[in-house]
Amino acid sequence: MRIGMDARLVYYRQAGISQYTLRLLEQLAAIDPDDEFMVLQSRKDRSTPVQQSNFHSRSLWTPPHHRLEQLVLPLEIAPLDLHVLHSPDFIPPFRRNCRSVITIHDLNFLLYPNFLTPESARYYGQIDQAVRSSDHIIAVSESTKRDIIRLTGAPEHKITVVYEAAHPIYQPLQDVQLCQGIKAKFKICDDFILFVSTIEPRKNVPTLLTAYKQLLDNYRVPVSLALGGEKGWLSDEVFALVDKLGLQERVRFLGHVSPEDLLGLYNAAKLLVHPAFYEGFGLTPLEAMACGTPVIVSNTSSLPEVVGDAALLVAPTDVDGLAVAIWRVLSDDALRKQMIHKGLQRARRFSWKKAAQETLEIYRRLA
Repeated sequence: MRIGMDARLVYYRQAGISQYTLRLLEQLAAIDPDDEFMVLQSRKDRSTPVQQSNFHSRSLWTPPHHRLEQLVLPLEIAPLDLHVLHSPDFIPPFRRNCRSVITIHDLNFLLYPNFLTPESARYYGQIDQAVRSSDHIIAVSESTKRDIIRLTGAPEHKITVVYEAAHPIYQPLQDVQLCQGIKAKFKICDDFILFVSTIEPRKNVPTLLTAYKQLLDNYRVPVSLALGGEKGWLSDEVFALVDKLGLQERVRFLGHVSPEDLLGLYNAAKLLVHPAFYEGFGLTPLEAMACGTPVIVSNTSSLPEVVGDAALLVAPTDVDGLAVAIWRVLSDDALRKQMIHKGLQRARRFSWKKAAQETLEIYRRLA
């Protein structure tokens, strides 16, 4: 069986979908020495995601999300004679000579269309055709599966839930000096609350900032707020709100953070807060729990499904509730220890090896 994995996005973005693609390729290489894999990369990408004899890199000229993608991409992949093409970024070539698997990570663009730029709206507006065109759909959570059925009308039998997992790098560290070193690197002087994600409207950073201001005013705790992640669209209001609330000296914007630095930040943080309006899976809270970091998340979409009873849940618009939840984690040692223990146990239930095994089974059923 010859399987194509569309990995073009990896060159352009290092966040969610790219990490999903890389982790899946790594584990597929570990469990499947027999099938042939064609890793479809951007022509600008000189990396080799997998170094194994049955994995071959193929450069494509068509960039991901390009306006002419549906015209040119089918011509580029036709000579590869694939049996199955996996599109982790969910929009497959609508004309092709092979079976198609797509992964839908979330449907925030249908639920919150006001958060989209015009170019994003054009690309994601192809979702209905993508669902009809594909032979099978991977959803990364039961929540996302329900959304796909409800919002696109896809038949349930066409969808399989395959959970993501935290990278094995994320684990508790006993090295106090390393944690101090990571704080020094990012100029974080105090204990700190951590947020990690692209700064864009659906991540709900304004609610976190407002709750943090309330925490400082009501409880006088000497704790900073560190926000790791690149600027997304419509992020200007977040930076304006920091100025409006007078938080310039207490809030640190870390920008893009490497996985190695993120490991240190998770371990050094007092807790992670993830107040997103919507997540298809919620990988950041899982990574934090795998490091033994207490987690607070929104009580919406897939987040309760991922964290189980290991985290505190707060409605995404409940500023007062979020401030109180943060204070509880910071001030109650017994609660912290319980959350750390449960979080570590919960994170162990998710595995990239299992994800690869279940994905490979889908390929084989289709081929």
